[in-house]
Amino acid sequence: MSDLLNTAEHLFSGAASEADMRAAGLHLLMVPENAGGFGGSWRDAYAVLRLAGVHAVDASPILPDPTPDQRAFAIIAQIAGALDAALALSVDHANTRVQFGKPLAKLQVVQQSLAVFASEAAAADAAGQAAAAALDRGDAVFEIASAKLRANQAAVIGAAIAHQVHGAIGFTREHPLHRYTVRLSDWAATAGNTRYWSERLGQMVCAAGPDRFWPNLTHRTDAAPERFSS
Repeated sequence: MSDLLNTAEHLFSGAASEADMRAAGLHLLMVPENAGGFGGSWRDAYAVLRLAGVHAVDASPILPDPTPDQRAFAIIAQIAGALDAALALSVDHANTRVQFGKPLAKLQVVQQSLAVFASEAAAADAAGQAAAAALDRGDAVFEIASAKLRANQAAVIGAAIAHQVHGAIGFTREHPLHRYTVRLSDWAATAGNTRYWSERLGQMVCAAGPDRFWPNLTHRTDAAPERFSS
């Protein structure tokens, strides 16, 4: 897997096209070994797709014939990666940009904003990893719905804070920040926006009934037959 990630890093850092990804064999990640693929897990796919997000690259085409939910999963992973990259840019800018005689990072309001940003990025990543683990178990409807909703929310909040911290320079073509915030905006509206996933998640919870909410929520990793379903 490390070799595959190194290959992906090299490709994504050069803004690889879909043809480049196929030439490197990334589209074989989820193909079984006996069919000539890597036989990767959904956790492996999450790692590769998240790395694509770090470079603001859409690598969702590497999934072979994805279902709509699997397509949403790819977007979740990429949002998580893009959030981390935008956060790193924001922290670096806050540490190097001097205003009122001291770095922005010394200002309490900036520190608080970056802390919120870090929390949002961590939440999106945790939700995405939970969705990957659920996909490997075979039943991920609830986790994907929760993760896409959470990632969408984090994308909006994170992008706003990133631009607040950077100020006008973050909107310029020369600065890399806009690559990530444009992607975050697009990805939050791709494969289901916040309203879509809020409604879908609510429908699953309501269909199960109030008495099943907490048991279903706390037993998502168990083999119990009663679970949220689409």
